[in-house]
Amino acid sequence: MSAITIHNRQIGDGAPVYIIAEMSANHAGSIAHAREIIHAAKEAGADCVKIQTYTPDTMTIDCHNPYFNITAGTWKGENLYGLYRKAYTPWEWQPQLKEEAERAGIDFFSTPFDKTSVDFLEGMGMDFYKIASFELVDIPLIRYVASKGKPIIMSTGMGSLQEIEEAVETVHRAGNQQLALLRCASAYPAVSDDMNLAAMQAMKEKFDLPVGLSDHSMGSVGAVAAVAMGGSIIEKHFCLDRSIRNPDASFSMEPEEFAVMVRDVRMAEKAVGRAVFGPTESERGNLGFRRSLFVVEDIKAGEALTPENIRVIRPAYGMAPRYYDTVLGKRAVRDLKRGTPLQMEMIE
Repeated sequence: MSAITIHNRQIGDGAPVYIIAEMSANHAGSIAHAREIIHAAKEAGADCVKIQTYTPDTMTIDCHNPYFNITAGTWKGENLYGLYRKAYTPWEWQPQLKEEAERAGIDFFSTPFDKTSVDFLEGMGMDFYKIASFELVDIPLIRYVASKGKPIIMSTGMGSLQEIEEAVETVHRAGNQQLALLRCASAYPAVSDDMNLAAMQAMKEKFDLPVGLSDHSMGSVGAVAAVAMGGSIIEKHFCLDRSIRNPDASFSMEPEEFAVMVRDVRMAEKAVGRAVFGPTESERGNLGFRRSLFVVEDIKAGEALTPENIRVIRPAYGMAPRYYDTVLGKRAVRDLKRGTPLQMEMIE
């Protein structure tokens, strides 16, 4: 399977799971909160902090026709333009936040939503990019991001297989092979019933790309399951405190919760391990408690071995059980006491 490389770190099979803390709107309009989120994410075990680069005007128009109003879900009653005005991360903050992340020792990247945001991020020296689920069908945007030659992590929420194929082909036609795909249930919050992690596995098999989960559910179940099923990337929304009101707070993890998820993911990837056979180091001491051939009744020299006087029992100091049928009927070359591990030199 192909892999992507971010800051000399490989992401894919056999590499540690890459864990992304999505800041999104959780700064709640405060750059001080945004800076604090970066450090809290690092402390909680995240590998990367992600922001989003847009303005209300790059996302939509200021219009209150019914098409632009949200009538259900977490943001019911909001107008699109008004929601994005509340949620966006001011562009003048973003170079400062990138520097803050560098000081904290955590990766930093962003989701652009149009060409102007891509150009802005290129000017900041952004090393890799995210494509959001809602932009999976924005082929001109994907083509433009891919043309920069940087690694891309692309969410596929709501995407049909045909739409995902078209997006993947667009990246590859631009000469960019550095692509990973995330399964995503684009509901806020998401529930386990909608995760369909089998689709993540199917994408991995079909496209031969690193895959993972962009998870809008609460808790660690989805993330741990994704890792167990071959996921290499986990993305979760991250906040300082859900009581800090903002459009994303209700489905974001607080630092303590995120740290528990990171711990669970790291344990899960250790449990998945590698496809190796034979005893592990911790198992070697138990090899002696396997079964083997033992004398279970005293046997005289010249007496035949029978099911009554030899058995396959624990421990493993005698001949391997595979020789049981071979030695039955053969005769002992010397007296054998009950409890003696049977060896080949003891029989004719």
